[in-house]
Amino acid sequence: MSQVEIKKPELDYYSAEAVKSLRTNLQFCGSDKKAIVFTSCTQNEGKTRTILNLGIALSEIGKKVLLLDADLRKPVLLGRCHTTEHVKGLTHFLSKQEVLVNVICKTNVPNFDIIFAGPVPPNPAELLSSKYFEMLLETLRNYYDYILIDSPPLGNVIDSAVIASHCDGSIFVIESGWNSYRFAQDVKSQLEKAGCPILGAVLNKVDISTQKYYGKYGKYGKYGKYENEQKQ
Repeated sequence: MSQVEIKKPELDYYSAEAVKSLRTNLQFCGSDKKAIVFTSCTQNEGKTRTILNLGIALSEIGKKVLLLDADLRKPVLLGRCHTTEHVKGLTHFLSKQEVLVNVICKTNVPNFDIIFAGPVPPNPAELLSSKYFEMLLETLRNYYDYILIDSPPLGNVIDSAVIASHCDGSIFVIESGWNSYRFAQDVKSQLEKAGCPILGAVLNKVDISTQKYYGKYGKYGKYGKYENEQKQ
């Protein structure tokens, strides 16, 4: 296994409490919800940072966590970590160039591992819909309490719906005031067609000086609550 270093984020009180709330609510979803895909409507809504903070928070209470970067079109996770090694990733495994043990990276955070995306392939949707991706998740479920999957924005490409069809649950990360109600509903409908339960939504980048939310990540709850608050 390769070794990478994650710089733990310095969160203010409200952000730290919001991440803990997200962690607690995810645990209440049940121990059978292991493989969780995170998506958004568009890019830059804070999805990767949210997953990273949640993964660290879960590992801090003794949960064994793997963060899987399945955004094969525009991966950013590797750029947020430090390593002196040549790291292999998900595309190496799905294209049968590497075995699983060689693509899992240990981190400096106990109980927290990462599989990076790897080189951008010419056929990301085909790789993610292959039997090897399904087999990968089944294998990882035997070793980890949670597999947190960073996927592309569902408002841009269909990859997240393909991933969701193999997962136990899904979570939306939505930037406050950025997307229209209709667009969010359309993206939600696409995810529902994959047959994956929507566990909730993270309302991100909330201006707490003008809104009654708890911290940067906002409230975590049923998507219906988000709909009612954001409907225009």
